[in-house]
Amino acid sequence: MSDSNFIDALQWTAEAKEKLQNIPFFVRTQAKARIEQLAREAEQEVVTADLVEQARLEFGQ
Repeated sequence: MSDSNFIDALQWTAEAKEKLQNIPFFVRTQAKARIEQLAREAEQEVVTADLVEQARLEFGQ
């Protein structure tokens, strides 16, 4: 198996997890994936509340 078959797990701060819970459940999975994509694009290993807020503003929520 190659390394490309593994998805690097990102750490989430408690504040970021709390903000994620405020997102409606029916879009939460998609939102989490997009937030993690933004974190990876920014080369961050930890998802912060600021990043979740940035994503919220970017997505117009």
